[in-house]
Amino acid sequence: MKRKHIIGFILSFLLLPLAAKERMNVLLVISDDLRTEVGCYASDLAKTPNIDRLAATGVRFERAYCQFPLCNPSRASMLTGRHPGTTGVIGNRIWFGDKHPDFVSLPKHFMKHGYTTVRVGKIFHGGIDDTDAWSVDGQVRTLAGVPKHAVESTAPDKGPKEVSAEKRDRNSDRWVVLKNEGRNHGDSKVADRTIRYLEQFKDEPFFIGCGFVKPHTPLEAPQWCFDMWKLDEIPLPPDFAPRPTVPDGFPAGSIRPKNADLFINRDASPQEAREMIRAYLASSSFMDWNLGRVMEALDRLGLREKTIVVFWGDHGYQLGEKGKWSKAGSLWEQGTRTPLLICDPREETAGRVCPRVVEMVDLYPTLVELCGLDVPAGLEGRSLAPLLETPDREWDHPAFSVWSEDGEHFTGVSLRTENWRYAEFFGRGEGKMLLDPSKDPHEMKNVAGDPVNAETVERFSSMVREYAAGHLPPAE
Repeated sequence: MKRKHIIGFILSFLLLPLAAKERMNVLLVISDDLRTEVGCYASDLAKTPNIDRLAATGVRFERAYCQFPLCNPSRASMLTGRHPGTTGVIGNRIWFGDKHPDFVSLPKHFMKHGYTTVRVGKIFHGGIDDTDAWSVDGQVRTLAGVPKHAVESTAPDKGPKEVSAEKRDRNSDRWVVLKNEGRNHGDSKVADRTIRYLEQFKDEPFFIGCGFVKPHTPLEAPQWCFDMWKLDEIPLPPDFAPRPTVPDGFPAGSIRPKNADLFINRDASPQEAREMIRAYLASSSFMDWNLGRVMEALDRLGLREKTIVVFWGDHGYQLGEKGKWSKAGSLWEQGTRTPLLICDPREETAGRVCPRVVEMVDLYPTLVELCGLDVPAGLEGRSLAPLLETPDREWDHPAFSVWSEDGEHFTGVSLRTENWRYAEFFGRGEGKMLLDPSKDPHEMKNVAGDPVNAETVERFSSMVREYAAGHLPPAE
């Protein structure tokens, strides 16, 4: 820990009234379903100037991985600092507090230490908020522990419903061109409200969660976002397929037989695939535009130098790779790798890239340390503060991600190191896959069966089974 962090830690306890004014603020920005199709992640397609500018003010984590490629389990894991096997949240209709009422979430921990905590938009999964963790705008739960008909948000996001200029009829063709530059869209309102709260709480320590829902389906953006790409210039993935397709030599469990988000129960033609990729890119750019509005306000209010800004995508996404159009069930690189930027104005590593493998459970202890708070017992992540100081330092910790088809057991577990991606599937479609990202960036060849890799496979299989102990389906 740097000397300045140690001093902040001491002040938070010995000089509480003064520390309350000098503490670092936290602005946590989350984008839903955003894979690393971002300019600063070397995407040739993405147009995300505001994310790119933000990356230049902090450390970009090149290999950051979620613990579950689905909204609720991923967010519950990050916001409690615990792995899915510990939270028990392996589906979209479970609140972690029903299983573990003693767990203190990230915003609640900050609130307990005198911060004003504010929720704007989607931070926890929709309808499964940790209501009491927020000083302002906590959302009453509607999907877990509370009957749907009995509640509504304590601060509902209301307003005119967005009217589309163009919308496809089929359920799986969910892309929309927004009228009025998207000013009435939910993400624009999230930016508006975040700006208002920055203005309101600028003189006290705050933890603000700003949750954008784009580019989550339906893929939505104003026309100017779509106009940034020509369809015939959008390439298809080298392993594009019209429907979910298990590649030769891979376990059947590595690809779910049906899409969950787009092209549901039908094939994707090359032309339609390009249209959908363009819509995803446009929706991402629309989210980026709203992020830029928030960051402009942070600068205008003179808050940048005393605010730690985190930008995070809750999981990855497949856009036609192997015929898959979703995140659900994806233990491939595109499904579990996420954008992660941590911008601490006190650090001297602005614009640096960290090449080390990190997990999303690491974010909770990281923010706690950076803000000089005590570390609650039971956190399973490790603080990334050392990597903010020295991004290329040694850091030999693999990342684990899991999937569940039945909502009760881990039916797939992946392990990512700097040199390998390994995954093992259990129950139906069981099998092992080993990928060499440096030689096979598009994940086309399973080398788990190569004799030269036998020792590596055995070691990774042992690690995976140890990680998943007690959560695997019974042997058939």
